[in-house]
Amino acid sequence: MTQIIAVTNQKGGVGKTTTSAALVCGLHQRGARVLGVDLDPQGNLGFNLGLDIGTGSTVYDVLKGACSLEQAIVSTEYGDVLPSDIMLSAAEVEFTVPRREFMLSDQLSTVRSQYDFVIIDTPPALNILTVNAYVASHGLIVPMEAEVLSLVGITQLQETIETVRSTYNPQLKVLGILLNKFNGRLTLSKDILELAEEVAGQLGSKVFQTRIHRGVGVAMAPAHGQTVLTYQPDSRPAQDFLDIVDAVAGDRFPRPKPTFRQKYISKFFN
Repeated sequence: MTQIIAVTNQKGGVGKTTTSAALVCGLHQRGARVLGVDLDPQGNLGFNLGLDIGTGSTVYDVLKGACSLEQAIVSTEYGDVLPSDIMLSAAEVEFTVPRREFMLSDQLSTVRSQYDFVIIDTPPALNILTVNAYVASHGLIVPMEAEVLSLVGITQLQETIETVRSTYNPQLKVLGILLNKFNGRLTLSKDILELAEEVAGQLGSKVFQTRIHRGVGVAMAPAHGQTVLTYQPDSRPAQDFLDIVDAVAGDRFPRPKPTFRQKYISKFFN
């Protein structure tokens, strides 16, 4: 069965695209058939996965009916990608057809059998694109920074999630809140963790035990058209993301056994 997961938070800069790219890449590395869907008009997911943004068909063309989903999908060394560009920013005004909340779900149904996972990167907003992602998804992963404003964004997200559950997709689950850019030595980080656990409980979910630590490689990887998993695979953030991939992949796609070099680096440098 295909598992469709949206990575979401209405606040920008919390690591949605970094998390989405790591999931696409990490699952692909394990032999899973993965499609990354970029629903952010900034087009950063495709950029992170090495695409030349601004060429070819995009998710905007698919949702408008200008081309099929299969025609717009681009294969990369990190998995398949349905790219986006700035034209998608007109979605709220242009997409006014009946059942517009189901546009993405209907399109994904045409290729669902071809993939084990579909990872959707959502925009930093609660708009029709975000609702489409929720309607199409089985689960949500909510990245957040260990700061108050990021936490406020999640509490505002709760209303949209509950609306989608009651109206369009009663099976929608929040798989977990993911603390990003984490520094456990800071008192603020510890305080936010406690508050995040309270919010997760209200969503019927949890905070992932793994926290994504800060690292230069996370910021540098997109400039090289890579994720941190390939740019700095032995770094602490990369290992953190692999733990999240473990949680998503489950027993179907276990992590490959580490090489002697990886064991050595993990023991002495992490």
